[in-house]
Amino acid sequence: MYLISGCLCGVNCKYNGKNNLNEKCLKLLEEGKAILICPEQLGGLTTPRIPAEIIGTAEGVLKGEDKIITQNNTNVTEEFIKGAMETLNIAKRCNIKMAILKEGSPSCGVNYVYDGTFSGNKIKGQGITAKLLKENGIEIISDTALEGYEWDF
Repeated sequence: MYLISGCLCGVNCKYNGKNNLNEKCLKLLEEGKAILICPEQLGGLTTPRIPAEIIGTAEGVLKGEDKIITQNNTNVTEEFIKGAMETLNIAKRCNIKMAILKEGSPSCGVNYVYDGTFSGNKIKGQGITAKLLKENGIEIISDTALEGYEWDF
C-alpha cells in the first residue's frame, strides 16, 4: 500500500483548487493500492487557499525555529505541522512503507521546495510532511521520479 498526495490522483486539493494528475498514481488508486492524503487539508486549511512557503527549513519548522507563511504574510505553521502529524498517523495505522509525494510543495516536496520569497525560485530541501515521514522510516518518492520509469504496479 502506498500513501499518495491526493492531487496526484486528480483530487482538486492544490492551493489553487486544481490538481496534478499523474496516471501512474491514479492506476495505484484504481487498483486499491493507495491511500490519498492532502496534509494541508488535514491540517485545516481550505481549498483554494493562499500560496504558502517555508521560511527556513522543514527541520527548523519541526523544531519550532522556522515558520511557514502565506503570500499575504499569515503564519500557517501550526496547520502545516498538524497536517504532517495527521499524515504520519495515517501512515503508521496503515503500515505504510512508501509515499509518493508532490515535488515542490511546502508539505510534500521531496527534493526541493520554493525559497520563501514567492518568486518561483526553488531550493534544495523537503516539505514538512516529507521530512516527518522520512524521519519515521517511510520511504519518500517524488512524483517526478515516476516520469520515464516503468514501475511494475
